[in-house]
Amino acid sequence: MSVFTPVTTDDLRSFLANYSLGELCTLSGIQAGVENSNFLVQTTQGQYILTLFEQHDAATLPYFLQLMQFFAQAGIPTAHPIPDRQGQLLRQLNARPAAVIEHLAGETLTQANQPNVAQCTVIGQTLARIHCIGQDFPYERPPDRGHHWRMHTAQRLLPALNSEQQALLRNEIKQQQQIPFSTLPAGVIHADLFCDNVLFVGDQLQGVIDWYYACNDCWLYDLAVVVNDWCCHPNGALDEQRLRPLLQAYHQERPLQALECTHWAGMLRAAALRFWLSRLQDKLEPREGAMILQKDPDEFRLRLQQRQTETTLIRACWPDTL
Repeated sequence: MSVFTPVTTDDLRSFLANYSLGELCTLSGIQAGVENSNFLVQTTQGQYILTLFEQHDAATLPYFLQLMQFFAQAGIPTAHPIPDRQGQLLRQLNARPAAVIEHLAGETLTQANQPNVAQCTVIGQTLARIHCIGQDFPYERPPDRGHHWRMHTAQRLLPALNSEQQALLRNEIKQQQQIPFSTLPAGVIHADLFCDNVLFVGDQLQGVIDWYYACNDCWLYDLAVVVNDWCCHPNGALDEQRLRPLLQAYHQERPLQALECTHWAGMLRAAALRFWLSRLQDKLEPREGAMILQKDPDEFRLRLQQRQTETTLIRACWPDTL
């Protein structure tokens, strides 16, 4: 949620005239995430999030907005888009598609305020419910950062790396070819369910946010993305005390399969690879913007290396699927 496209109070007052949200009081940019321009909006009726979409055109955005509505109506706590007076979820502001999103209470978790066991249990259960309930969502969307993107981007960025990193990446490219992505259980996934995309009040989940990488892909990959962020020590090593209850909570809602067990270690590396590559791309090919949060690619390079050495722990923490 960086700010690439600025918005003035006059711009926003004209935009809000299409909604029944009261009068504008304050507007401030939000520096978090890396994809869209986001603002905290206070009106006489409440607080909202204004999102200007930088990466998706108006034709692709209904998928995300309808998905958010779908999950909210199905009982998954999530911020949902607010329709304008004509019932439309999407408008245009400063030459960008734009939407007003419900503002939820709660705070995100951070590296300094890492998730506890109770929160990891909740997110494991919630992720499984998302996967199960999402089977009834009538639309599909291919992944932005799926296996083919990872392989293509890895080859493209290889020349920019030092020799040690090149060796790591070449080895992982080879290993990733052994995962049968097309045969693993799949459906709607969030694809970016980091700690900073979930709001808590204490141990109570208030909402899942930032659905703009949602797509159809392997459920196991989505689980790996979560584990790589929620169940790690500061040095990137897996934390068994959080990993076991998260996986067990997921398994109780959506039983994991033997084939998924076989490829779990490789999928954890695939998820680490995805964020190493995307952060490398952002660092090496930065976009212009007024207020941009750039995340450290080495964080996920180290996690990828950790996963290569943690196979015993990864195997031991897998739930009993018999």
